[in-house]
Amino acid sequence: MTIPTLSGTIARRLLVNFRADPAVVQALLPPPFRPQLFQDHAIVGVCLIRLERVRPTWMPAIVGASSENAAHRFAITWDDENGHEQSGVYIPRRDTGSRFNAWSGGRLFPGEHHLARFDVSNTAAGALDFSMRSHDQQLEVRLRGNLSSNWPTSSCFANVEEASDFFREGTRGFSPRLRSPGVDGLRLQTHLWRVEPLEATEVFSSFYADESKFPRGSIEYDHTLFMHDIAHQWHAQPAPTVMA
Repeated sequence: MTIPTLSGTIARRLLVNFRADPAVVQALLPPPFRPQLFQDHAIVGVCLIRLERVRPTWMPAIVGASSENAAHRFAITWDDENGHEQSGVYIPRRDTGSRFNAWSGGRLFPGEHHLARFDVSNTAAGALDFSMRSHDQQLEVRLRGNLSSNWPTSSCFANVEEASDFFREGTRGFSPRLRSPGVDGLRLQTHLWRVEPLEATEVFSSFYADESKFPRGSIEYDHTLFMHDIAHQWHAQPAPTVMA
């Protein structure tokens, strides 16, 4: 799938991250992907992102579109045609509050997008209350918390800098094609990378709570990162070759 380069602003982005059993995650990945490990854990999560002024780069910002979106994603690696290890994310499920995104996902842009209702409240003091429920009733996400300098001692990452370095490299995302086998790709280019911790008081994703995918004891919440007001571009990303 070929798309034009898109520009816009990440008004708000939350990376809600979990550590999981690598064997469980591997069973959910198509070839040639493997879980990207950190401290022997697979790292999975959901990206909750508000995009603003998104449009082809040649169009003025005033005509750009805004939307709330959620992408459940797994950190992955794979080998390129030269045998060099690459990294990115695999996105098995995308949800959006935009009817245009829901219609165009898998047609004009990579990845099927499920229509969902988003309710988001965030204050200048750093408090956040987020909820999302898909129209097909298959997915629910809730997140509450406050911006904080505290790093969770239970995280497998030693500090926010270590986590930031890990996720900074996950710029290439691949989603299942809508009507055929294989994946389509997008590459996110941010013109600034700046994250801070969000101390969560409630975290829930029905995707990760589904014991048919993640058996009890195979996944634990790790931490949440927050970023905002970041200029960005989306670029087409060729899918990796599946070796015979």
